[in-house]
Amino acid sequence: RAMIAALETRAGEGGNERCILVSTETARRFYRSAGYTEDGPPQRKFGTAGSYPMSKQLAVIRLEPVLEALPAGFDALRVEARAEGYKFVERLVADWASGELRFDRPGEVLLAAYAGNELAAIGGLTLDPVLPDALRVRRFYVRKRYRRSGIGRRIATALLKRASQAGRPATVNAGPGSAVFWEAVGFVSDERDGHTHLFPPEPTTDRN
Repeated sequence: RAMIAALETRAGEGGNERCILVSTETARRFYRSAGYTEDGPPQRKFGTAGSYPMSKQLAVIRLEPVLEALPAGFDALRVEARAEGYKFVERLVADWASGELRFDRPGEVLLAAYAGNELAAIGGLTLDPVLPDALRVRRFYVRKRYRRSGIGRRIATALLKRASQAGRPATVNAGPGSAVFWEAVGFVSDERDGHTHLFPPEPTTDRN
């Protein structure tokens, strides 16, 4: 399923609005569970009569920086996060209201990810509170129905690209069960100083 999500993300980034495939009888149930629907009767492919044309409409994903106010649709995301017990979204609200954390220092950013017109995820970079010159991924939340869709990877990749372009490492304190995701986008285990993982900066090339 992770591979399908990655391929769909690549397709969406390429401007495609729909993914099309031909499934075998055996794989049809899997593709249905991933959101694909059958487009017609079975075809004679793969040497059998049980080959099914299927497709899936892709959500148009866009990332927007959060500047003056928390993004449109944030209240619905906040309610879902609270119901799941993710208290850091409430801290985001409190810190934003007080001005304590607005992601506006050099190197910092807060990104909102939209699937169509619906807010699907949010995540930011702040200065790491312990490691000099490092950035910390914080306030990262993907709404439940958008998980395993590639949106989390899309926003994480955008954040890490900013860190890499600045030549700075990034850290994250991975929540329970999320280490696999963070390691898949390039983090390595590094449990110290209040974080669990480190994303090392890209090595500089000596042109001399």
